[in-house]
Amino acid sequence: MVGSPGAHSRRAPAIPFPAARNRMTAMRPALLLAVAAASVAGHHPHAAAESAPPTALTALHCGQLFDAARGSLRGASTVLVEGRRIQSVSAGHHLPEGARRIDLAGMTCLPGLIDLHTHITGETSARSYEDGFRLDPADHALRGTAYAKRTLLAGFTTIRNLGDSGNASIALRNAIEQGYVIGPRIFTAGKSIGTTGGHADPTNGRNAELGGDPGPQDGVVNSADDARKAVRQRYKDGADLIKITSTGGVLSYARNGQNPQFTVAEIEAVVATAKDYGMRVAAHAHGDEGIRRAVVAGVDSIEHGTFMSDATIALMKKHGTWYVPTLSAGAFVADKAKTPGYYPEIVRPKALAIGPQIQQTLARAWRAGVKIAFGTDAAVYPHGGNAHEFVLLVEAGMPPAAALQAATVRAAELLDQSAQLGSLDAGKFADLVAVPGDPLADIEVMESVAFVMKDGVVHKAPAASAD
Repeated sequence: MVGSPGAHSRRAPAIPFPAARNRMTAMRPALLLAVAAASVAGHHPHAAAESAPPTALTALHCGQLFDAARGSLRGASTVLVEGRRIQSVSAGHHLPEGARRIDLAGMTCLPGLIDLHTHITGETSARSYEDGFRLDPADHALRGTAYAKRTLLAGFTTIRNLGDSGNASIALRNAIEQGYVIGPRIFTAGKSIGTTGGHADPTNGRNAELGGDPGPQDGVVNSADDARKAVRQRYKDGADLIKITSTGGVLSYARNGQNPQFTVAEIEAVVATAKDYGMRVAAHAHGDEGIRRAVVAGVDSIEHGTFMSDATIALMKKHGTWYVPTLSAGAFVADKAKTPGYYPEIVRPKALAIGPQIQQTLARAWRAGVKIAFGTDAAVYPHGGNAHEFVLLVEAGMPPAAALQAATVRAAELLDQSAQLGSLDAGKFADLVAVPGDPLADIEVMESVAFVMKDGVVHKAPAASAD
């Protein structure tokens, strides 16, 4: 993460997740969240959903359809949905007998969007640092219900959450999965793993009495053995993947945002242990040496990658390492750093230096052929603005079609969910969004999502679109 202090310091139904889920550890916050959400939703476990997935056919008549695999637009198309799955996709508009019709003829239909770098249980504010002392995991989980709904209504039907506190995102994932709360499908790393004094050390900036000496259970490691234990703890907690902070960060309460903070041996231990449990590893990294160490140690993705050199870019391409640039976070922190008092003084110089650089790095990585996937670092900026990342990717030189693929087929590939998500194909989950106009001609229309379906349930629709 560019670095939310709350996220670093301190599943979706019927999908074959990379890790088996142990929900017992997160049960207490999950139950608290479920009780609160159920009371709002009328005391029924599934009352939060706008409507249950229909058993009969639904025919969505799209004006155009984005073919994510090809990166091109098809003309008028009909997407038939039965229950939670897409039954078929065909050219033209037709209506099977008894099917419900949803008229999206003036819009472009796309697969449900995927944001691979979020922190769904926190959000930026001028009070973020003091909130770290005042808010409990239950507060984060309950606020996360609002952020989750906002994210879904922006068109993001799946997210990857890369850091929380108190396993709040695991509880939120479970509550969404069980129908208590409206929100996107969540794949979460739980608490990030860092080193003593590093970006994910939950005690940074605290006095000696409050600081203590956090260890692997808290996500703080100082050896290969510690690293193995921390990964196993994340598995026990019910995480879907592992997140490490291999360099300093922008928003953590520390001077250096670029220095390497893991040895290669420590990262190798993380990767090997995660592989044993079927989990991928994402590495937050700004400085070039920390990025290089993470790549050679075998992580699956580099997050931010701000100061990576051309040599490291070539190394990423050689190893097949994914790059998730998070341009939105860089732009936001650079702007907010100009506002006195918004960030602590120790943070402001890092935000001013790192923020503007990420877009230039993305441009070089794209030209070099590195695999790019879509991620925004939501929470560093307010949730719901995720789609602005498309505009920034295109400004950096990515073609609009490639930017859309980064948030669909490419993101699904990094999640190991290509069989379920990422394109509008028969048999996949019925996750579909629609925007007015042509996003290949004007990428800014992605910030105006007018229709959202997740798992066959309509959560947002233009007036009089269904009959």
